[in-house]
Amino acid sequence: MARYTDAVCKLCRREQQKLFLKGDKCYTKCILEKRPGIPGMAKPQRGKPSAFSIRLREKQKLRRMIQMNERPFERAVTNATAAREASGDALLRGLELRLDNIVRRMGVATSIKTSRQLVLHGHVKIGGKVVDIPSYPVKPGTVVSVNVKLKENVGVKLSLETAKKLSNRPAFLEFDETALSAKVLRIPERGETSFPINDQLIIEYYSR
Repeated sequence: MARYTDAVCKLCRREQQKLFLKGDKCYTKCILEKRPGIPGMAKPQRGKPSAFSIRLREKQKLRRMIQMNERPFERAVTNATAAREASGDALLRGLELRLDNIVRRMGVATSIKTSRQLVLHGHVKIGGKVVDIPSYPVKPGTVVSVNVKLKENVGVKLSLETAKKLSNRPAFLEFDETALSAKVLRIPERGETSFPINDQLIIEYYSR
């Protein structure tokens, strides 16, 4: 599977929006504030963007926030379109309940990349069993736990401190810092999702 290995700050500059791809550093040392221009573009683009361009950029923002390749992301949109609820809501809730994103929302990691590493390295359990699939869909009532030994990990310590400082844990998670675990109480509401995008534009992009 292809992976993006270039500087992630370029992605934020390209989308002209903070995507929070570097965790803590995005709150303190954001290059977007120093170099607001689009990479490789010396002069601002003239004229209004086309309808296609607007929808493409919105799709790319969300895909980069959740760090998914095009094919799995397109499958997620297709599944959301087949759902009984509004397609945009289904898409955002499905991405919000991915295991790697739940680990991030717990405050154990400050970025999707770091939380995905924790999952892939076998540090995360669901119902007491190790699950190493970042895209695993977490259901309401499920308890997600991270290896307690990681409390001594410098990165995890900093992440927990940042989560306390920002107070940004969602209400649909019941977090236990002692056990380093969280219970998913319910399906997140639209306002509790962590992706500030226009989902309708993304659905329209794939419906063309």
